[in-house]
Amino acid sequence: MNKQIIEQTAEYVRNELGEDATGHDWYHVDRVRRTALHINNKEQAGDPFIIEMAALLHDIPDEKLNESAVAGMKKLYLFFQTIDLPAASQNAIIKIIETISYKGGRKTELDSIEAKIVQDADRLDAIGAIGIARAFAYGGKKGQPIYDPTVNVREEMSLEEYRKGKSTSIHHFYEKLLKLKDLLNTDTAKEMAERRQEMMEVFLAQFYLEWDGQEE
Repeated sequence: MNKQIIEQTAEYVRNELGEDATGHDWYHVDRVRRTALHINNKEQAGDPFIIEMAALLHDIPDEKLNESAVAGMKKLYLFFQTIDLPAASQNAIIKIIETISYKGGRKTELDSIEAKIVQDADRLDAIGAIGIARAFAYGGKKGQPIYDPTVNVREEMSLEEYRKGKSTSIHHFYEKLLKLKDLLNTDTAKEMAERRQEMMEVFLAQFYLEWDGQEE
């Protein structure tokens, strides 16, 4: 039964997000799913079914991809009506999805290992080579410039400022991406993040050399 539900869910998410151009496409979701299951296996902790379902569905209600947060949650609830999933499992999945988002750096306490694992997997996909590519895809879709040295890095932000304030794709590294390594929950994710963090730091150093026309 669980395998069938997973397959139904994966098909639904592919149909919903397959054409997304902001870095929240099906391939992102599938990477988060596979990374979460890898962490689950390494840590030997958590319910793999709940982890996989939450990973698959984590972007469906995202307010960035819907008219509003309310509209996004309605979409998730409507999907749950199409599958045979106990209320307790639905509630566990919803709680994970509602608590793992970055939201401008405001820390939300996670009360389950499943939430910690899915959050780690999602954050790992926001850093490293994939994270660099996704940052510029999302920035371009939002109409943000690649970089503007006259814009200041935002340190403290409300959710509204984080979502809609003036920034650039390069600034996004300092406002979020470079912070994620220290916000990971599991030892497995922290180990995976080391090389990805180095990749971003090397990229930024090279970017500034080229930006100033000083590369030698």
